[in-house]
Amino acid sequence: MNITSGIVPKPQKTVIYGVEGIGKTTFASQFPDPVFIDTEDSTLYLNVKRFDKPTSWEMLLQQVDYVKANRPCKTLVIDTMDWAEELCKKHLMQKNGWNAIDATGYGARYVALSGEIGGLLNKLSEVIEVGINVVITAHAWLRKKEEPDEMGAYDRYELKLEKKTAPLVKEWADMVLFANYKTLILTDEKTNSKKATGGQRVMYTTHRPTWDAKNRLGLPDELPFEYSQIAQAFIKATTPATPATPVSESTQSVEPKDAEIADQNLGPIPPEQPEPVHQPDPAPEFTEEIPSSIPQNIADLMKINHVTVDEIVQTIYKGGFMPADTPLENIPDDLWDYLATNWNNTLVFIQGNLRK
Repeated sequence: MNITSGIVPKPQKTVIYGVEGIGKTTFASQFPDPVFIDTEDSTLYLNVKRFDKPTSWEMLLQQVDYVKANRPCKTLVIDTMDWAEELCKKHLMQKNGWNAIDATGYGARYVALSGEIGGLLNKLSEVIEVGINVVITAHAWLRKKEEPDEMGAYDRYELKLEKKTAPLVKEWADMVLFANYKTLILTDEKTNSKKATGGQRVMYTTHRPTWDAKNRLGLPDELPFEYSQIAQAFIKATTPATPATPVSESTQSVEPKDAEIADQNLGPIPPEQPEPVHQPDPAPEFTEEIPSSIPQNIADLMKINHVTVDEIVQTIYKGGFMPADTPLENIPDDLWDYLATNWNNTLVFIQGNLRK
């Protein structure tokens, strides 16, 4: 039974949300060595590393799995979570034949949505476990908040996510930062009129009735919305301390004369050579042309997994979905949707029946 004490540095799970245009993506790009899963093309104006824009929920999950397995960065950024949630909704609607995500069946569809989002958060926790920070960005919106023990209601900023998924994201995070423009109200003493001025970009790091925020780094309640304001605390929280090298008694007791004799007897000590690091061979580039009759979400999954057009066609034919002479243009949309939402099973079929 082992008992330890002290601060244990570890990668951080960070959520950054704020009003439109405040600079969430730019802020996230300044975390250590980031790679973006850009769900809404918000990084196109930044010189950053990014995956192809995910066109399906399955594609996004595979990108997260790739980061865990290959560790191509020090920080994984999902930008933004609300657009990722939309991919998840589309996935569930296609998979279950729903027209919308609503409260039908006592909220069963929202429960299914929160289950999928929870699965994504579990994958992101696995990314944390291999030593990679995770940053999630999201938009903010105003919702009416009613307290049962108080009179009236008030507006508060919240993550722009469904009511069952927003708490999951907040609880998962080590740090939730809310970014907004700070506006000052000036009063004209002569006319008693008021006008707004300012517009400084700030971030809030602790909870208030009108917004959600938290941190475990001891940050001030309010800071300018700049990564440099949290950089030192973030590095301290994620970087293990370098232990001092102990000096052995034998080294302390050797007189200079004895040390010279030892050197003469042993001869020159060759410099220590680092062990060679084996670099895995890069995967061959997938160059096959995919016809436009195959939907984009299927095409993207095919590229990631190096699935050929012939393999996807044979899956449709040998799987008994369509007659063997059916042209690609006549494959119905609902069959493509089925293959996309069951992509893991599609891969299993291809590997087990077509790649023997």
